[in-house]
Amino acid sequence: MQPYPVKKYINVYLCLGSNLGDRAANLRTASALISKQLGKPAKQSHVYETEPWGNKEQDAFLNQVIMINTVLDPRGLLEGIAKIEKEMGRTKTEKWGPRLIDIDVLFYGKRIVRDKGLEIPHPELHKRAFVLVPLMEIAPELEHPVLKQQIDALYMACDDLSEVVMI
Repeated sequence: MQPYPVKKYINVYLCLGSNLGDRAANLRTASALISKQLGKPAKQSHVYETEPWGNKEQDAFLNQVIMINTVLDPRGLLEGIAKIEKEMGRTKTEKWGPRLIDIDVLFYGKRIVRDKGLEIPHPELHKRAFVLVPLMEIAPELEHPVLKQQIDALYMACDDLSEVVMI
C-alpha cells in the first residue's frame, strides 16, 4: 500500500484593501473567500484605516494583512486572487485608483519570484506604511528575503509618513 503524498503548506502574507462601499464588509468577504479557495488563515492583523497611496483624491482605505497556509504555487495563488477580486466585483481602472477590493501577495514563504505579472516579495511593500504597520503587528521578525531586513526594521526606515490608524 502506497502512502498518501504529503502536501507542503507555504506561509503566504496577503494585504487586503478597500475604499469603496462597505469597506469592512469587503475585507470580511475577501477573507472568507480566501479561506475557502486559497488557504486557511493562520494570522490576521487588526483592520487599519489608511490614507490613499498614489492618488490622494479618493476616500480612505481599510487595510489588513493576513497570513494563510496554502498548497498553491505562486501562479495558482495569483490566479485565485484575481478570481476572488472579480467575483467580488472589482474592475481594473486607473493605477492607484479607488478599489472595491485589492489583494496583494506580499510574501510567499521565503521565495523570490520574478515572473510575468508576478513579483514576490511585493516590490513596493517596504515603502508603504499601510502595508508595514499591519504586517509588523503579526510578523515583526519576518525577514524580507531580498532586502535581508526584518519587517520592524523596514518600518523604522520607511519614509512614508501617512497615517495608519487601527480601528
